Amino acid sequence: MDKKSTPEDLLTAELLKLQDDGLFSEKYCLIALDFIRCYRTALEKSGQSFAPLIPTFQLFFRLVLEQLRSPYSFEPYHKKIRHPIDYYRFSLDFIRPLIDVSHSKLSGLEILDQMQAQIANGDNVVFLANHQTEADPQAIAILLEKNYPKLAEQIIYVAGERVVTDPLAIPFSLGCDLLCIYSKRYIDQPPEQKAKKQLHNKNTMELMSRLLQEGGKAIYVAPSGGRDRKDPAGHIIPAPFDPNSVEMFYLMAKKAKRPTHFYPLALDTYDLLPPPETIQVELGETRIAKRTSIRIAFGPECNMESYTGETKEERRSAKAEGIWKTVCKLYAKTRH
Repeated sequence: MDKKSTPEDLLTAELLKLQDDGLFSEKYCLIALDFIRCYRTALEKSGQSFAPLIPTFQLFFRLVLEQLRSPYSFEPYHKKIRHPIDYYRFSLDFIRPLIDVSHSKLSGLEILDQMQAQIANGDNVVFLANHQTEADPQAIAILLEKNYPKLAEQIIYVAGERVVTDPLAIPFSLGCDLLCIYSKRYIDQPPEQKAKKQLHNKNTMELMSRLLQEGGKAIYVAPSGGRDRKDPAGHIIPAPFDPNSVEMFYLMAKKAKRPTHFYPLALDTYDLLPPPETIQVELGETRIAKRTSIRIAFGPECNMESYTGETKEERRSAKAEGIWKTVCKLYAKTRH
């Protein structure tokens, strides 16, 4: 690298060589180049240097290249990989520079203490949450790691198809404990794989039932089935919860020998890594990173038996809507 070259120039040269050698497609090369530029710009605007991140990005590209050559096959229940590469630490180190921790906020500390005690006692905890960015698991862990490091590492995330099939997302997914499921948004894509995906979901649900039977588990699920997006007016609010999704988790929990406690969780992480404005089926979305503060709020335990209705469907809808409204209120509070 000559005197006028920048760290970004070095990474750009490496990426273009990978493309010239036929190892990176033009599509993924362009996505990666855009990501480097916005990541560097985000750091420099906050007075930070991008140079120390060069080794991290080089490792990232090597890991993505491995996925392009030989995609990792995720089991229905994936446990984070810590050796020989610690993907959990890698993913946190990659995302951490983008989070302004000093201005970020973690709300509901007394509730976190309560949840930790319940988990330590062998009970289960399920977070019914909204979902805003691919990096939500890392964002949650980064805000929890100082005072709640054990909880940060033990959360199991219910993950959709995209984060276990997109080569740019897989290196981060490998560092999480995941229950892999096909969301209703993509289960018909392509139609000929619907039956296979439904069987996979059935196997995942059976595994989740076993985990709840074991007890001492913390599980994050986004009952909306996808990330929050801006409405026509440009406002962001948590996407509505699917009644069937909420009820499925509730019924599984009722069958378990160990008690399960449900808690609302609101995430305000949108600006960190905004999703595309529209939902796209095709893999390979553009990543626009920003350095920002984030906010996470845990609410009081939900009384899952308190929602009423004349029919089973009405009770399910009331439950999903009631919990969603609680998450919306928590979310609104985080933004003020």
